Amino acid sequence: MNLLDYMSEQKKEKESPLAFRLRPKTLEEIVGQEHIIGEDRLLYRSIKADKLGSVILYGPPGTGKTTLARVIANTTSAAFMQLNATSAGKKDMEGTIAAAKENLGAYGRKTILFIDEIHRFNKGQQDYLLPFVEDGTVVLIGATTENPYFEVNGALLSRSAVFELKPLSKENIKTLLMRAIENVDNGLGSYQAILEKDAMDFLADASGGDARTALNAVELGVLTTPRGEDGHIHITIEVAEECVQKRMLRYDKSGDNHYDTISAFIKSMRGSDPDAAVFYLARMLNAGEDITFIARRIMICAAEDVSNADPQALVVATSAAQAVERLGMPEARIVLAQAAAYVACAPKSNSAIMAIDAATDYINSHPDCRIPAHLMDAHYAGAGKLGRGIGYQYAHDYPNHYVRQQYLPDEAAGQHFYQLSDNGYEAEIKAYRKKTGIEEND
Repeated sequence: MNLLDYMSEQKKEKESPLAFRLRPKTLEEIVGQEHIIGEDRLLYRSIKADKLGSVILYGPPGTGKTTLARVIANTTSAAFMQLNATSAGKKDMEGTIAAAKENLGAYGRKTILFIDEIHRFNKGQQDYLLPFVEDGTVVLIGATTENPYFEVNGALLSRSAVFELKPLSKENIKTLLMRAIENVDNGLGSYQAILEKDAMDFLADASGGDARTALNAVELGVLTTPRGEDGHIHITIEVAEECVQKRMLRYDKSGDNHYDTISAFIKSMRGSDPDAAVFYLARMLNAGEDITFIARRIMICAAEDVSNADPQALVVATSAAQAVERLGMPEARIVLAQAAAYVACAPKSNSAIMAIDAATDYINSHPDCRIPAHLMDAHYAGAGKLGRGIGYQYAHDYPNHYVRQQYLPDEAAGQHFYQLSDNGYEAEIKAYRKKTGIEEND
């Protein structure tokens, strides 16, 4: 590096955003993530011993994935190389692998390859890395905000340990904010700023566990707020609210937040909690989730979790799906809320899904069950000669429109796939079947 390059790097370092300047250089300086880098944890021990294998670091923005990779770079004796999957092309990858091979072959030195946003690599790019990860040419550190079990090739994933970084706690964020305010060398200490308690509490809450969001906000506040009469810059709650115009909703329609939120939505309806159902519905709508997708999930829940305990639930859900397509947003939100609340409040039964799954399992294990001859079609020429339809009893000719006869194949006779619950309308169906003698004859 020549003098001009050195001066450029020094200037860049000083003028970089606060979040970049405050990045820890050692494991001990990292705030949060104790569940994976606590002193007794595998990842901590591996880094300290310089015996790190390939890993995938997965977590929301601002939780320290790149920071952890840089700490590893400062700790390891291996060569450290970095690519960003959003901009790296084939030539970049080939050049990196060539350098790693030279490190290993000529100097006996392993190479740690950090790939930021690894989920941005397509399948072919991920496949290209596989043999070099497998033979030890590179030790891979992949960072991703997307669930790696959805976005990273299974073969590459199976050769890596996955560590999930979680949103920082409010106390973690407060620790970083105070570090930023007090640090003279890399932080804002020379500004003599005072971060008031309610402002700090607000920023810790509004950041949603994202350190970068909190640090960017406090830096903006310090750089744009005039000094008070006492010579200090006071970051008040009003200043903090101005610096964070809107709370960021942590939701990605194409990633695991999408799956986690819809899962919570369905489980809330199944659990008969309309408040939670509407809460998660609002969360999805606020993030721009596809309203037809939400409507389909409500229909499925109505059939799977309400079933005939309230047959009207599926009618409401289906009507809501049609209305959503015709209305669009913002009116569709009302329709979806009505349907979700109805399904959540309805009596519950999983009789339908249990029945179809039990019947499917039976068919898979008894593939040769034959339909009884008396139930077969008797309306074509020659059917009678083959015994088709002979002996069938027409139910409407008998009292209560019911007559006892065998409907299941001989092999399955006596099997009970559909079990009525004692909830809602299913209890009435069960009572009717017992009253008319159907239930005891089944």
